[in-house]
Amino acid sequence: MSADPNSKPTSVEKAAIFLMTLGEEEAGKVLKNLGPKEVQKIGLAMSSLSNVQREAVDDVLDEFFSAVGSQTGLGMGNDDYIRNMLISALGEDKANTLVDRILLGGNTTGLDTLKWMDARSVAAVIRYEHPQIQSIVVAYLDADHAADVLSYLDDKVRLDIIMRVSKLESVLPEALSELNSIMEKQFSGGSGRQAANIGGVKCVAEIMNHVDTAVEATLMESIRDENEELGTSIQDLMFVFDNLKEVDDTGIQALLREVSSEVLILALKGADEEMQEKIFSNMSKRASELLRDDLEARGPVRLSDVEGAQKEILVIARRMADAGEIMLGGGGSEEMI
Repeated sequence: MSADPNSKPTSVEKAAIFLMTLGEEEAGKVLKNLGPKEVQKIGLAMSSLSNVQREAVDDVLDEFFSAVGSQTGLGMGNDDYIRNMLISALGEDKANTLVDRILLGGNTTGLDTLKWMDARSVAAVIRYEHPQIQSIVVAYLDADHAADVLSYLDDKVRLDIIMRVSKLESVLPEALSELNSIMEKQFSGGSGRQAANIGGVKCVAEIMNHVDTAVEATLMESIRDENEELGTSIQDLMFVFDNLKEVDDTGIQALLREVSSEVLILALKGADEEMQEKIFSNMSKRASELLRDDLEARGPVRLSDVEGAQKEILVIARRMADAGEIMLGGGGSEEMI
């Protein structure tokens, strides 16, 4: 949690506080039913907890029992209870897909096993598979995980995969079952029964949002060389630093509370005047004056440092959007990302 004892915990921090109150055994039972991304988020939040006031713990417990009390009485271990608990703890973002994945239960098998592996290992598993299999795997992973996997593949392979992912719309159950069987030559388990809506231009854009800046530039150039219209479509759907101008003032203020001064200074060194004014206008007069002075005092900085800082802020923004704390604009999308 923030060093400020008066700050309100985020939804993920509330989940971490709640699980910490359950004890190791019970918290473990809950966590084993979460997806890898959710476990990572909550685990990081748990490791960051410090100086949690008793009042904050009471508030989290009160909010939790208030939210689920009307929907469950006995049966405290059933799916409805778990569903209500996790929605209460993590928010309802992407509920149609996220909650279903969380409630899969049992051992993680087939394609799902890859979500628990580090990117280098996933890249090694798919390196010699058919390009279409590689593209389905990349589309199936979370965008940030997929971006990391691509970083371990050759440039030509990356381009081929991205082009194939952009053309995917859904995968028939028979194909998904066959792909699960291929993965299960190395991992045990069963196969999926339903068609999966994965891939497409939006999927590519989400992956590209997480790709390293240098790789992104090279890959986008290659995509445009292959298909200029596709490159434009991907670029239109990507959320970039400049799109923060479209986030409302409340969202910007919430975002600024999560970003360190050093990162903000570096990021704004590469921002235009409109973006800088957007930030200044959402700070107190004193804070904005100090930030302006720091920007003027800071000498030349490396472009890679500026891009890295902007990427860091975007990661925070996407995390907050996933938690339902802010709404991201830009990219031609009207949805909450």
